[in-house]
Amino acid sequence: MDPIQSNQREEFLHIDVHLDEQAPHAGIIKILKSLRPQWRAEDIQMKATCVFGTHVETNYFKHYSNFVSGQVFTEGITNQLLGCYVGSVSEEGLVLVRIYGQMTELFVDRKKETEILSLLHVHGCGPELYCTFQNGMCYEFVKGRVLDDPLLRQPSVYRLIAAEMGKIHAIKPRAVASPTPVLWSKLSHYLQLLQSSENDAPFCQRSSVQQNVPRIDLLLNEMEDLKKHLNGIDSPTVLCHNDLLTKNIIHNSTEGVVKFIDFEYADFNYQAYDIGNHFNEFAGVNNVDYSLYPSHELQMDWLTIYLQSLRHYTGRDCAITKRELQELYIKVCKFSLVRFLMMLFISTAASHLSWGLWALLQAKHSTIDFDFL
Repeated sequence: MDPIQSNQREEFLHIDVHLDEQAPHAGIIKILKSLRPQWRAEDIQMKATCVFGTHVETNYFKHYSNFVSGQVFTEGITNQLLGCYVGSVSEEGLVLVRIYGQMTELFVDRKKETEILSLLHVHGCGPELYCTFQNGMCYEFVKGRVLDDPLLRQPSVYRLIAAEMGKIHAIKPRAVASPTPVLWSKLSHYLQLLQSSENDAPFCQRSSVQQNVPRIDLLLNEMEDLKKHLNGIDSPTVLCHNDLLTKNIIHNSTEGVVKFIDFEYADFNYQAYDIGNHFNEFAGVNNVDYSLYPSHELQMDWLTIYLQSLRHYTGRDCAITKRELQELYIKVCKFSLVRFLMMLFISTAASHLSWGLWALLQAKHSTIDFDFL
């Protein structure tokens, strides 16, 4: 197969509307007049977020469930999400409206997000972006069911995930120049935000952990230690999801496919980081249990399928050697399990340094009633 090319560009609509977070209905109707002109305003139904199961997920609004349960959208902690449709949610044309959370522009480059979404959609790896507006976007609903944690261990499912990641990692940047891994610039940005707000008012979020948060200089030293170690690993820079937890994976069992969602943090990054970050998610989010980390056997099978997919989509359909597989395994382990990060960080992963800082910043700026720490 020919390598995936990325010189195609999609044009998307921008609508100059600002949605009121507390009363978005009127603004959404204005947006839908452009997106779905055939819909009559009086027929449009809007389904707001609801709790998926019995708990709130850890990152964004998780909105993909099976239609039978009636729980199509679920509650998250950084954005607000509404599903808009006429008739029933199972009919074609449903529009997801995401309203960005307050101050989330501190953490997310919205211009980059739309560029990445467009790039992914061109290659069949992401939802169609219908439009952007002043404080949000509208995009396609992906049919399927949010993946349950136990399914991560099911070979028929994790092999689909590995193959999909391989396909995404094969996508080339539109620019001619080689991209730089986003990991260190993102971590530096988080630390700068924390440093600049050290003397501000105390966090609005309540947490007994706050007094135990390490000093900024300790975090900077930790990052520099990680950077020195990981830069010597020579992991390729590829297009990464960067947040592939189970609730960002949609499983369509009828069609036998998986798709990834919520690409707010997607960018070019270390190949081994994306895989190691995903392996960490096997341990769970709300109740972390590292005895659930994937076994060596599972990892090797997962990585084999991944490499086969990557080879296929980069046009290099040649056999995978044991040495190549072992080298990737070692790189993933190093990115996943570098060293224990005291107090703040819940695991020995570079990825958790990133999410630990994210949690601190969300606790500082978010108005959503959720204990990030």
